[in-house]
Amino acid sequence: MEYQRYEHNAAAAELVGRHYDTPPLAFVHSYGCQQNVNDGERIKGVLVDIGYGLCDAPEDADLILFNTCAVREHAEQRVFGNVGALKGLKEKKPGLIIGLCGCMANQKQVVEKLRRSYPYVDLVFGVDGIDTLPALLARKLEEKKRILLEPAQRPVIVEGIPIRRESEFRAWLPIMYGCDNFCTYCIVPYVRGREKSRRPGDILAEFKGLVAAGYKEITLLGQNVNSYGKGLDEEEKMDFSDLLNLLCAVPGDYHIRFMTSHPKDASRKLIDTIAAQPHLCKHLHLPVQCGSDRLLEKMNRHYTVEHYLDLIEYARERVPGITFSSDIIVGFPGETEEDFQGTLDLVRRVGYMQLFTFIYSKREGTPAASYPDPTPRAEKTDRMARLLKTQDEIAMALVKAQVGQTVRVLVEGSGRAEGTLSGRLDNNLTVEFAGEEALLGQYARVKLTGARATVLLGELSV
Repeated sequence: MEYQRYEHNAAAAELVGRHYDTPPLAFVHSYGCQQNVNDGERIKGVLVDIGYGLCDAPEDADLILFNTCAVREHAEQRVFGNVGALKGLKEKKPGLIIGLCGCMANQKQVVEKLRRSYPYVDLVFGVDGIDTLPALLARKLEEKKRILLEPAQRPVIVEGIPIRRESEFRAWLPIMYGCDNFCTYCIVPYVRGREKSRRPGDILAEFKGLVAAGYKEITLLGQNVNSYGKGLDEEEKMDFSDLLNLLCAVPGDYHIRFMTSHPKDASRKLIDTIAAQPHLCKHLHLPVQCGSDRLLEKMNRHYTVEHYLDLIEYARERVPGITFSSDIIVGFPGETEEDFQGTLDLVRRVGYMQLFTFIYSKREGTPAASYPDPTPRAEKTDRMARLLKTQDEIAMALVKAQVGQTVRVLVEGSGRAEGTLSGRLDNNLTVEFAGEEALLGQYARVKLTGARATVLLGELSV
């Protein structure tokens, strides 16, 4: 389905122009994952297309829109806290439009809470409604009534939505939406719906446009990129490895990352593709969640520790120097000390370059929310501290082992010390080195001379 740009936007742009004496400003803030960040870029693109400017401070805005995350309770509480802080601003600026969209807005209890307890919130719509934003804003400006849409999922992918990317050299590129896995702890399938794959031709066209525009790092996005291909027509049928090979055939100076990669669908074919394609980063983010087969079954993950380690070992054999990162949940309901020791053992055996760690967050509406959870919070916190200590020791040793190499890095921003820059290696590590700002967004050759904790230090190499 193509975005009906002019049909939707002409009336909205005309209303926006009539409603404000000067061009209005919008403040858009996205919480959560990279998919949310990309959604936020499309929200900004739509708003600019109908006459809004963008601003960095909510107090300057005529429209404030929070693009939300529902994965953990802490994320939701932050959103409610930030929405609550806008009450005074709304009293000072009655014409201010306050909106909330994204994953939280696809939960019935959240919409009801906003309806009941936050009367100054004007606009609520879900993750699939970005293309409808012009019509919703036009209706709001015309009728001057609250529009709080009930959660709903649309089984379509809308192509061609305008986008305002936050970077000129790094880009997010969704290849699929939704999730069919229904891990027992996860709310994502309930708020983002079932898996839908974009057509290969649409992905390739967007990818070629990014390469032509000079983007150096392109990250392919999906809740489970390894299951790409579901729902495609027979003549377009391809799996994720096939898609990677299609994109890597595009000429240019760039590299490709991807996330998130589910272990149950990660194949040897995928690893062989990483080994064969120079454009693919030699780094694999493969979320394991824990090192206990008993808990993996309770989580509905559909793999065992042995299967996971087999994938890791095959990747090490086929891709010399490959590095790994992962997600770990500590304190899943019913986790015993023996289960946790299994996680520590797995972390030591794999030797992750990076870990993203979380204490289990109960999500209403998921099966795990009803599981008995007798472990005290203090014990979960202690386990987390032990996990972090173990990972820090591993990561610091891996980082120090990189010293002495000369590597190619993408210069992404300023370093912590004055006059220094920060760049990212193919293996996802960060290096800081002295250099001129003209290098931002470019590749540089850097000799690694030392390390500060898990950050490498280096100097430009001729």
